[in-house]
Amino acid sequence: MLLVEKIQETNFSPAEQSLVEYILEQKTAIEDYTIKEIAEATFVHPSTLIRIAKKLGFSGWSDLKMAFLEEQRYLHSHFEEIDANLPFSKTDGLLTIAQKMAALEQTTIEDTLSLLHHDTLKQATNLLYHAKEIKIFTSNANIFASQDFALKMRRLKKRTTIAEIIGEQAYEAYSLDDSSCAILISYTGENHLIKQILPILKRQRTSILSITSIGESTISKESDCNLQMTTRERLYSKVGDFTTSMSISYLLDVLYTTVFSKNYQQNLNHLIQMGEEFDTRTSTSPVMQEPPIENRLQIKDSFLPN
Repeated sequence: MLLVEKIQETNFSPAEQSLVEYILEQKTAIEDYTIKEIAEATFVHPSTLIRIAKKLGFSGWSDLKMAFLEEQRYLHSHFEEIDANLPFSKTDGLLTIAQKMAALEQTTIEDTLSLLHHDTLKQATNLLYHAKEIKIFTSNANIFASQDFALKMRRLKKRTTIAEIIGEQAYEAYSLDDSSCAILISYTGENHLIKQILPILKRQRTSILSITSIGESTISKESDCNLQMTTRERLYSKVGDFTTSMSISYLLDVLYTTVFSKNYQQNLNHLIQMGEEFDTRTSTSPVMQEPPIENRLQIKDSFLPN
């Protein structure tokens, strides 16, 4: 749930409601206002701001203000020229549709990148790097992206699987322990089946890495680490879940590459060695052709210390 939605659904006194409406109207302009200035503008006591913050689950006005400004900046950035729900119209020609879809995907990546923070990404990378087993729990719509991620991780000798069978998720959660990491993927952060396994994962002391939309949700709150996907789509009145799928795929690719980078040269040598032994494909395209084996050895050794 977005903070704006939580504000709108919370019961406030008349004085508090007047203040809340002022904040929602001013949006990011409140960044330059002090507590005293906001209180004077709305004819309330300064302590009213603190009471509102407490009602919304924040320790004080500064924390609420910071969270509100961060959300407002996100909601009013990117996607200014394209609609995530209806990215093209019925009158658009084929190439126009193709151009708009390209713009949608580029904007989605930029939008998702803006939600990444160094320390959170570092924590997520370490959870996966140190896990002996990684299990992904998600809905059917996200299975394909998860399968690609799991395949690449297994090639790095990281045991990674997906809980794909409906009704078996609880049993698979019970099979994990404190050396495992569970990846929970849910756009709303309120997926019923995933929420059911949260107590099990907690009991098993399994590390939980979640990928959800922005805002407060059950799954994000119960996770050890949470990455946020682009949050622009309505639930169903849309052409397709393009931005959600693209954002999840991007985040999983980022996680794979950050784990890869922990042992960069070792992992690169391992992939090249497997390719030399098992990949029998051929191509007449110079772009696809592998260099001679002596050049591949140079690639392997190029990052080794002198």
